[in-house]
Amino acid sequence: MIEHAGNLLTEVTSRLDRIERLAQEGGLDEAVGLLARCVAAGGIIQTFGTGHSEAFAMELAGRAGGLIPTNKIALRDLVLRGGADRSMLGDGLLERDPDIAAKLWSLVPASPQDVVVIASNSGVNGSIVGFALAAKEAGHPVIAVTSLQHTAAVEPKHPSGKRLSEIADVVIDNLAPYGDTTLEVQGYGVGAVSSITAAYIAQLLTLGVVEELARSGEPPVYISANVPGGHERNQGLEAAYGDRLLRGA
Repeated sequence: MIEHAGNLLTEVTSRLDRIERLAQEGGLDEAVGLLARCVAAGGIIQTFGTGHSEAFAMELAGRAGGLIPTNKIALRDLVLRGGADRSMLGDGLLERDPDIAAKLWSLVPASPQDVVVIASNSGVNGSIVGFALAAKEAGHPVIAVTSLQHTAAVEPKHPSGKRLSEIADVVIDNLAPYGDTTLEVQGYGVGAVSSITAAYIAQLLTLGVVEELARSGEPPVYISANVPGGHERNQGLEAAYGDRLLRGA
């Protein structure tokens, strides 16, 4: 028996309830509007996250029930598409390096109508802040998903002295506490919640965009490639975006 399972459930569901109320009260409408206008104009939603926040980008981009015009940007793109030596991926502190942000941004096949969505629980690492600054400099709106409690309690690691939340046009609080963990067991912090709340936020944003686009047309939504005809249908819809979509294993 997992003794604290019920406590973790309470920590998770109480936060999901708060996010749901935020959505019902229109608190996500600005982000949904930016994303819907991007897709309607033929743009791509560019998503980026490092560490566990990469899960948010995976939840928003390239999955069944998700929007087709989405790209997941990752640090490994520096090697896979940027020609960097693969040894750099062995550096566990790579996400803190502000110098890689410009190179990573240069690999993004961005169009003027694109919107950039960045997830980072701390919102202070060099690559995250640098990527947000590069996106803003290129003229793109930035949506941030971050822990406002955590980011306010730590020092920025980018030379600009900025946090992701201070750069983004729209900021969505993932409601994770400082340090992410919600429970203590024998002195150990456990029960991290940022990945769970961020995934819910990603699904709400997708839901909101599809609802808005469906009022005037047919939203470009993936169906599972593991149902008959799904892969072929998805490929046909992807073709409209050409090489602006980044897909791989």
